[in-house]
Amino acid sequence: MRHCILLTALSVLVLSSCEQASKAQVSEPDKIAEPAATPADPKQSVIRINSTRQKWNPGQPWEKQPPRKRRSLAAVVGDGQFITTSEMVADATMIELESIDGKKLAQGKVIAVDYEANLALIGLDDPEADASFSEGLVPLEIAEPFGLGDSVEAIQVEENGTLLVTRGPVQSIDIVANFLPGEYFLTYEVKASMQSAASSFSVPALHDGKLAGLLTSYNSKDQISDITGTEILSRFLEDAADGDYQGFPSLGVSTARTEDAGFRSWLKLSDDVGGLYIAKVRKGSAAEAAELKKGDVITVVDGHDIDRMGYFEHPIYGRTYWSHLVRGAKGAGESVTLGILRDGETLELNVELERRDRQNELVPGYLFGKAPNFLVKGGFIFQELTRPLLESFGDEWESRAPLNLLDVLENPDKYEDRYERVVFLAGVIATPATVGYEPLRNLIVTEVNGKPVRDMKSLIAAFDDVPGDGLHSIEFDEENFKVYLDEVVSTQVDGELLQRGLSKLSRSE
Repeated sequence: MRHCILLTALSVLVLSSCEQASKAQVSEPDKIAEPAATPADPKQSVIRINSTRQKWNPGQPWEKQPPRKRRSLAAVVGDGQFITTSEMVADATMIELESIDGKKLAQGKVIAVDYEANLALIGLDDPEADASFSEGLVPLEIAEPFGLGDSVEAIQVEENGTLLVTRGPVQSIDIVANFLPGEYFLTYEVKASMQSAASSFSVPALHDGKLAGLLTSYNSKDQISDITGTEILSRFLEDAADGDYQGFPSLGVSTARTEDAGFRSWLKLSDDVGGLYIAKVRKGSAAEAAELKKGDVITVVDGHDIDRMGYFEHPIYGRTYWSHLVRGAKGAGESVTLGILRDGETLELNVELERRDRQNELVPGYLFGKAPNFLVKGGFIFQELTRPLLESFGDEWESRAPLNLLDVLENPDKYEDRYERVVFLAGVIATPATVGYEPLRNLIVTEVNGKPVRDMKSLIAAFDDVPGDGLHSIEFDEENFKVYLDEVVSTQVDGELLQRGLSKLSRSE
């Protein structure tokens, strides 16, 4: 959906905004119970989850899109605690737990969620009132990590309660992004022909009767299923057990292979050394704190030699990409030791890992559970730039979205000194205050009334400080372009918009 939706006629704005409060808020969990012995019947260890999800409209951020429902299976991992994918709870307004036989229902709540790893721990919203829901359920033990050739069983349950078990071998083990782009985690790729009779959005997978992971995708043509790595699942549950979920860390570097002979010669790499070239160090990252530099070459991670393509030999998984040693094998607050080659000299650096919060970046990678910030002023529609907003330009958004906005996403270092969030003019509604400005859109705002705009809050504050002549001046990044907005006329227009049904004129949470 392209942003031309922002330029709809004024009558479209009479639709009331849907401002339902999400019930899927992260809350403090009880300690995860020790699992009992694995049951003979897997149906004792799975439940259904029904979620109602409602996203905010990226083109009209004052309202939500129509609600959608999603149905899935979840594995029992503790007394009244269940694990599923984060896709089930993203933007959820209601989470319902249902027994396999359909006789018991209970409201659920999110205990911990990691959208990047695509995992969510769900609990009973009212454990005392719904204590009977867990009667007869048996928590699954978590499997030990396993390797290529081992078998995995995907558990499905038909609507009539019939159990379906699909067994398949692990064909490969890779680092895969399965929900959010750019978020790579250890994943088992299993060869198996899943049955569509009991289709469910995500299902548990077992290894030797123990919980191995969650099936996150299935390619029916190749009959390949992606299943969350057991090591990732275990670390998520361990992190969530104390009620203070931290999440998976990142190093904060961009790397390049060192296969090219000329490149290796310039880096002074001998033939017996592999390594990854550090092409970029993110500001504020763990790598920057440890004084890693652009141009360094990572040759060793925690004693594992890294080859020219970035792989190391794992004792269980075989040839594995190096990022797993940082994001999967370690948690936030733990340290990793790097062997570095810098200007031909060997160094050893100890890096304390930190979690990268993608919702607090210059261009947030996702906004699940958060409403988008915006301002409607006299017909001008201002928004904060986010990746979901860019993705609203359609399937080919990386080529269809405005180049200036894509540049912010791809090169944040150029903008971080000036902005906390990039605010841009997303569109213009034809009103008496915006005559002649209707074609303007997708322009990055730099100043309003001479005051720098660093985020939506500063934009709103700048408009609140009305100049003596009553004319707001708005400056944009593009060739120092400036427009003017009459305060009296724009205030009158704002009142009419509210009377016609626009629920609110701004949000700056």
